[in-house]
Amino acid sequence: MCGIIGIVDFNHLKERDFALLPRMLGIIQYRGPDDSGIYTSQNAALGSTRLSIIDLHTGDQPIHNEDKTVWVVLNGEIFNYPELRRDLQSKGHSFYTKSDTEVLVHLYEEYDAELFSYLNGQFALAIWDTKKKTLLLARDRLGIRPLFYFLSGRRLVFGSEIKSIFLDTSITRKLRLQTLSDIFTCWAPLGNETIFEGILQLQPGHFATFSKDGFETKPYWSLDFSSSESTDSRSLSEWVDELKELLLDAVRIRLRADVPVGAYLSGGLDSTFISSLIKRNFNNTLCTFSVAFSDQRFDETPFQNKAVQSIGTSHKTIRCTETDIGKVFDHVIWHTEVPILRTAPAPLYYLSTLVRDNNFKVVLTGEGADEFFAGYNIFKEDLVRRFWAKFPDSTIRPKLLERLYPYVFSQGNGKARAFLTGFFKKGLTQTSSLAYSHMLRWENTSQLKSFFCDEIRNSVEGLEDFIARFSSNLPSDFMSWHPLSRAQYIEICIFLSNYLLSSQGDRMTMAHSVEGRFPYLDHRVIEFAATIPIRYRINGLTEKFLLKKAAGSVIPAELAERPKQPYRAPISRCFVGDSAPEFAKDLLSEQSIKQKGYFDPFKVSRLLKKCSRQGGNLLSERENMALVGILSTQLVDELFIKNFPPYPIKEAGKLEC
Repeated sequence: MCGIIGIVDFNHLKERDFALLPRMLGIIQYRGPDDSGIYTSQNAALGSTRLSIIDLHTGDQPIHNEDKTVWVVLNGEIFNYPELRRDLQSKGHSFYTKSDTEVLVHLYEEYDAELFSYLNGQFALAIWDTKKKTLLLARDRLGIRPLFYFLSGRRLVFGSEIKSIFLDTSITRKLRLQTLSDIFTCWAPLGNETIFEGILQLQPGHFATFSKDGFETKPYWSLDFSSSESTDSRSLSEWVDELKELLLDAVRIRLRADVPVGAYLSGGLDSTFISSLIKRNFNNTLCTFSVAFSDQRFDETPFQNKAVQSIGTSHKTIRCTETDIGKVFDHVIWHTEVPILRTAPAPLYYLSTLVRDNNFKVVLTGEGADEFFAGYNIFKEDLVRRFWAKFPDSTIRPKLLERLYPYVFSQGNGKARAFLTGFFKKGLTQTSSLAYSHMLRWENTSQLKSFFCDEIRNSVEGLEDFIARFSSNLPSDFMSWHPLSRAQYIEICIFLSNYLLSSQGDRMTMAHSVEGRFPYLDHRVIEFAATIPIRYRINGLTEKFLLKKAAGSVIPAELAERPKQPYRAPISRCFVGDSAPEFAKDLLSEQSIKQKGYFDPFKVSRLLKKCSRQGGNLLSERENMALVGILSTQLVDELFIKNFPPYPIKEAGKLEC
């Protein structure tokens, strides 16, 4: 794992560029504190700050081919590198390191931009071809590793994190208001946009070429659910066996490392299954890590203990309070580089600290299972609403919602029951909409934009335009897919790639020099998951049906059959009251809200007063999201616009030419 940076200028690099490179590496040195290096030429410079995991002694980057005409920097891992290396050696290529990175220069020599289909990994990479004078950028299939760039004519600046790019003082730092609106609708930027004007991200599954002829991006992979609509005669047991075989191999190759590998253990199905596979098959002394909460509403400690007892791991836990979350939230936003609507990344920030303090650099986690094996309630909501929409006046069909939210209906609260039924009836019969599965959620979240100041609220798109813009980039055969596949695709493209793997994933682990690895996101596993028959994804209203069957013989039934509990963390009391951090008091003050100009000072003040009256507890989920969204936006402005860089920078990088 590393952080990468680079500058390519076909008008020639300048002295200020050479001086800039060590600072670009230094500001992200937490991504790779073990070593760093820089390659420079007349038109191009590449840099890497390295977290040594594979080939600890000879794998320093940038890495080159035999005659030094091809140079590469890699952020991430190529898990199938031993197999690729053997094949390349049989073709006559020679290696001077034992690293996974070196296979990339030789694959490029063999296959040029077609090389990505050979990779099983999580990566963001840059390859400079000195003969062709062409830069090749690429990002893994799901965007596990980030890659951002700024393009101005014949000059390109890129990096693993935006803060590196912003050290170039010629680049204007300004929030992109439409992206802010998008985040306050669907939690994340859309497509290749970021929260900053002019800063773009290379999209997952894409590569880009930059030469004197210009800059061009192309997809090399796309998620396709169309084959799941065909009739498949395989039995349930055959599907289970294939899934278990694929997951076991996905785990096996993700344990390839020259350092110890641990695992996150939440106490749910996904992480418990992965930890069990590791312990039973590969590592009898597995160390697992989890986060506990002082607030019992969010704490999963009893389930974590059950999992630990069952698997028999060496287990470490860190306990997180509301004060803890508030205390580090500004550092969390420094790493996310984007406003967020939940505090959930903060406990994971602490969790990566625990991992690093125990001398681990690598952890396997359970991310991706809910998206690809249909574990979220939003998927079941969509199926129930479509069933209800066939007879919209039915009083029986909406009772299926009680299966999804028994904790609301079991309370006998008539108002809550009526509210929930009314909420899910909105737009009930609009089943032909491309975004039917997510419309309710987007409409609910987009009401947060009422806190925007008038100028911003009047300048950004409404929900209909947002849906039209998102829908314009869907696959051409999207509406021929089963509704469940459509809902999964939307969740994967937005929530998984642009939020879960970013703000809660890469950014929180790498903040403390820890690499997360995701067996469920092995491309063979996700391509298999896209072919699973609907009845084996959700059976009746049993989510993750096939995955539960696969895990049932390995983990306790109590954990395998446990209903999905979304990972959440405390919110409003982290930022309001006597224990609120000073930065929150300052940035949520009427003066600061007015000065930065994104939100309506009166509405924000009213929200804070309501929170104070209720002892720091905002009862509404929407109000909680509003508070976090407002504060995180204020922090993004403070850290990246007004006061950049807010922390001292150490220069890094050994020079190679």
